[in-house]
Amino acid sequence: MDFQQRLQKAIERGQRSREDKAREEAARAMTEEEYKNLHSRQRLELSDYAEACLGHLADQFPGFQKEIVMGDRGWGAAITRDDVNLRAGGRGRNLYSRLEVAVRPFSSYHVLDLAAKGTIRNKEVFTRNHYELLGEVDLDSFRELTDLWVLEYAEKYAADR
Repeated sequence: MDFQQRLQKAIERGQRSREDKAREEAARAMTEEEYKNLHSRQRLELSDYAEACLGHLADQFPGFQKEIVMGDRGWGAAITRDDVNLRAGGRGRNLYSRLEVAVRPFSSYHVLDLAAKGTIRNKEVFTRNHYELLGEVDLDSFRELTDLWVLEYAEKYAADR
């Protein structure tokens, strides 16, 4: 076998290898429906976890009302509280506090997106966002972030009371 024949065989092997790899990747690639199902499962787990964390926070500060967040903004939970600050002269001022933690709806980007927004006494104290590709999601890291954000809010709220 001369060099020209061996070269041709090497090229053919390389092409077959590329085609095999492409077929394997196509078989592993998730369909859009599989992505939606995966997002739904992960969203349910995280939104339940956020609801539980916010429930514990509301128990520590009486007056907060817990609500479920569902819709085009996402799924999760929020706690809100309205206070009145009475000033000398009889005029009162409403003070609004809220913490919302929600998983954003499924998108074509195929990510799991967790968002939090905290307001204390009419002042926004933080806005947080974390996302990962659906196929690479580590739910423990999302839970830890939820814990961190709720604890951060609790500390700021307690300091501002």
